[in-house]
Amino acid sequence: MTLSPIAQRRVEQFKRNRRAWWSLRIFIVLFVVSCCASFVANNKPLLLEYGHHFYFPIFKSYPETAFGGTFQTEADYRDPYVQKLIKAKGWMVWPPVRYSYRTINYNLLVPAPSPPTMENWLGTDDQGRDVFARLIYGYRVSILFGLILTVLSSAIGITVGALEGYFGGLFDLLSQRFIEIWGGMPVLFLLIIMSSVITPGFFSLLGLMLLFSWMTLVNYVRTEFLKARNLDYVRPAKALGVSTPVIIFKHALPNAMVATVTMMPFILTGSIASLASLDFLGFGLPPGSASLGELLSQGKNNLQAPWLGITAFLSLAVLLSLLTFIGEGVRDAFDPRKIFRG
Repeated sequence: MTLSPIAQRRVEQFKRNRRAWWSLRIFIVLFVVSCCASFVANNKPLLLEYGHHFYFPIFKSYPETAFGGTFQTEADYRDPYVQKLIKAKGWMVWPPVRYSYRTINYNLLVPAPSPPTMENWLGTDDQGRDVFARLIYGYRVSILFGLILTVLSSAIGITVGALEGYFGGLFDLLSQRFIEIWGGMPVLFLLIIMSSVITPGFFSLLGLMLLFSWMTLVNYVRTEFLKARNLDYVRPAKALGVSTPVIIFKHALPNAMVATVTMMPFILTGSIASLASLDFLGFGLPPGSASLGELLSQGKNNLQAPWLGITAFLSLAVLLSLLTFIGEGVRDAFDPRKIFRG
């Protein structure tokens, strides 16, 4: 796929911003590692060989009887008895961290929360769960939640803003009044009330936050369409009988996407921060879920364990800072004054 000259200049302008370019690289690494969290931190082996047969516990559940045990339930691979049975006729390959985000370490030498050790790299929380494992899984949940919410809210906001700016008139007037009323509501309090009524979950929270996040891009797209609908390439298209959807999405929308793309990283930042806020207050994901906000709450509730608060603060601060730097780089890359400088 060959980029247009303008797109190539935008890519080069983004690369010139070293802070944004390295932030994007670090963010991609964090995102890939978090997406592979099951292979980095898990309480099941990645691969095991028993009796000349290969098993993949990370993908499929096997009963304890498959390895010579007694119970028909899923094997507990951290149990010394099960490990002895498997090693008698085979071997196991473990991930770097032998804990999942729900795994409790019952062999702590000190009461939970325990400080960092060679076994628990970032210590454990007040329930004995590995902090590093919960951090990786929490990154995956937060980033995926933010990306999905950003895409859906951007799609709705772009569509509404395009229709308002293109048609104008009474439709634009009524839509703007509705957005002013809807946007003036206390969003956080409404989310808390709704999440206390509806069973919390990933998709239920996504739907609740989508009710309010779609308004971010409406005004930007509306402004661009108000200018574009009277330009020379739009008015002849109307006179030639080109259909309205083609004019909106093929002719006018590409010019409005400049302001839209520059705002998307900041929408992603706000989505992740909102999810962390709800989890911190206890109105977010179900109890026990891996979440950065829940890790912040652990740090607040256990001031005697400073590693919890420091880990939560640094992890969230690094993630939001990377997204902010990327957003600044994208904004500069789409700035025509910097693209065509010189």
